[in-house]
Amino acid sequence: MIAPICLFSYNRLAELKLTVDALTKNYLASESDLFVFSDGAKDGSPDDKVVEVRKYLKTIKGFKSVTIFESPENRGLANSIIDGVTKIVQRYGRVIVVEDDLVSTPNFLNFMNQALDFYSGNKQIFSISGYTLDLPSLNRYKKDFYLGHRPSSWGWATWEDRWMKVDWQANNYRHIVYNPIKHIKFMRGGSDLPFMLWKQINGKIDSWAIRWSCFQFIHNLLTVFPSTSKIENVGFGPRATHTKHTGRFETSLDSELKENFVFSEDLTLQTQLLNEFRNKFSFGNRLKNRLKHL
Repeated sequence: MIAPICLFSYNRLAELKLTVDALTKNYLASESDLFVFSDGAKDGSPDDKVVEVRKYLKTIKGFKSVTIFESPENRGLANSIIDGVTKIVQRYGRVIVVEDDLVSTPNFLNFMNQALDFYSGNKQIFSISGYTLDLPSLNRYKKDFYLGHRPSSWGWATWEDRWMKVDWQANNYRHIVYNPIKHIKFMRGGSDLPFMLWKQINGKIDSWAIRWSCFQFIHNLLTVFPSTSKIENVGFGPRATHTKHTGRFETSLDSELKENFVFSEDLTLQTQLLNEFRNKFSFGNRLKNRLKHL
């Protein structure tokens, strides 16, 4: 089956139009059901930007069907995604998720659907990512995919039997922050993860993604990444809610645009790629990037 697409939007019309325009150019767009979740204005006050976004959403065409859910209040990204994905994945058994600042290549849905099909019975695979970092070793990498410890929240997919097991209350995650051994092991996906989890547990942030990442770590699960990125984030800048200026995540989009991909049940991890991936999130790399964009 072709997986449904969940699109989450708020008040960024320009970025949303880029996201939708790219999705409609996907080879499988006309076969895909699109579910759009539109978050409401903050503080219950009128927001012309939200009104404009919702007016635009009603004009979207090019998909098998388009269903729009308009929240009367501002729920925030975390609650919107957790509840929205749960609603759709329980109905269809699988789901592809994008936010309103992600431009996809025309073969993005091909890669995601084929990976969802191939790994549907392999419970070691927790999610599929359409985005990949610009890792040096990928320049000479021959396979269509590689495996990683850390999930991506930029154009991703998963299955009901994996999504529904996550502890969104984070009741069992505290020990990872305060257990030195587990703390260090959690950093295999990036040195920023334990601190993000600490902030989540202590109410400093509200992130569905760190809870998603933590569950994956606890159960030693894997994410499938494309060797060439099918997603580019166009939402960096002062209007971005969670991501400001950064150059660490710039990547080259897939230009080959092939429609069929080869996957494997062999879950051997590539050490060099894991090291390069982790280095992108190292303290030194993050500090250098922050100083660069002061």
